[in-house]
Amino acid sequence: MSELLLLGTGSADGWPNPFCRCASCLGARARGEVRGQSAALLDGVLLLDCGPEAPRAALRAGTDLAGVQVLLLTHSHPDHTSPAPVLWRSWAGRREPLVVMGPADAVAPFADWTGPDDPVRLVAVEPDGSGAPDEGTEVAGYRCRAVPGAHETPVVLWDVTCPDGSRLLYATDTGPLPEAALERVAGRAYDVVLLEETFGDLHDHGTGHLDLTTFPRELDRLRSVGAVTASTRVVATHLSHHNPPTPELAARLAAWGAEVHRDGVALTVGAGPGGPAVDPLPRRTLVLGGARSGKSTHAERLLADRGDVVYLATAGTRGPADEEWQRRVALHRGRRPAGWSTVESSGTDETVRLLTTPGPPLLLDCLSLWCTAALDRAGAWEQERWAGEAEHAYRAEVDRLLAAWRDARRPVVAVSNEVGSGVVPATWSGRLFRDELGRLNAAVAAASERVDWVVAGTVQRLRG
Repeated sequence: MSELLLLGTGSADGWPNPFCRCASCLGARARGEVRGQSAALLDGVLLLDCGPEAPRAALRAGTDLAGVQVLLLTHSHPDHTSPAPVLWRSWAGRREPLVVMGPADAVAPFADWTGPDDPVRLVAVEPDGSGAPDEGTEVAGYRCRAVPGAHETPVVLWDVTCPDGSRLLYATDTGPLPEAALERVAGRAYDVVLLEETFGDLHDHGTGHLDLTTFPRELDRLRSVGAVTASTRVVATHLSHHNPPTPELAARLAAWGAEVHRDGVALTVGAGPGGPAVDPLPRRTLVLGGARSGKSTHAERLLADRGDVVYLATAGTRGPADEEWQRRVALHRGRRPAGWSTVESSGTDETVRLLTTPGPPLLLDCLSLWCTAALDRAGAWEQERWAGEAEHAYRAEVDRLLAAWRDARRPVVAVSNEVGSGVVPATWSGRLFRDELGRLNAAVAAASERVDWVVAGTVQRLRG
């Protein structure tokens, strides 16, 4: 088995940015987390990217670069390509052959730092992956295949097969992968994938990078072609201060089967899953929160790495004259990945059918509106009717819903409002809704493996 040493897991400016005092940077400094520019060392032999910080990062990790025989460059940006170390190598008297491979504009500067007698061979590959044999080039026992990425400058990602047959995909910097990349990695079943995740919760950056919205979608695409499998370790790298604090980032990545590590961590390539345990989504998850707390966004994030989610919108339809409501609906629709399907229904029959039918994950948003519709159908808003047939009809619908929830045949995430923490409603109907939604939430929570509470956009795990 091979060893992959993470020399750096940060973006161009690292994390924390040394000039920044945002909450993310101050928190990272307080935790002693300093991430340098992304680079990795495989078995002490193959160096993936060589920015100005990589040589010192190796020393801080307790190793050196004396045994490096292969340098794979992704692109010419200075945080990934610094040619000076080949000169330092010659000063140390290293005479072993060194092959430097990457896009032409990344490889070319190394010629100015290499003497005529230095044993350094420069190999340019095309950004589309051509210019090298389709099966890759074997160097020092490692088979290196160029994979096209998506960036504002020519970039290649690297598919490396180790001497023992284990496989690594080094995928930074890149935005959403081009179709040519998916074709090239299809069926590779990598042991480890280092996938960039630069911009975290900043989604309007307009760059050739991934963020916490596009990262899980790329994971889904990689899984769909067999590049990522159940035994693949997926590690987020090229991280910036636009990400949430590492503990929160780790929890969000874990929901998608991905990991985050500090600089200097060594991973075993070919050993199957390891490191921090992933946090697979259980069969039933309830997400609670107040109005505009971020509960729906959190529920969507839990399923963001799945392209086949069924979204059950329980609001139903309202008249076109309600423009404010239509804007809310449009906002929700706009957040959903293109591959998700939507069912608009607040009816119990449709909800029970979807819960008890095997299929892809179901996102039910939300129980509050379902409760409102069930009370409507029962005619429960008139106090004199409640104690009779209205309450009986409503309770029958709740019992059917809870039975279906307990018998769910697919992973399901339900969203609901927490309305019992404010003042006592002034009207009987308001108190009825508060009480019944509280009872419904408690019953659903009791039958759920996981319960999350969202307050001001932050998530507290209550169960699971």
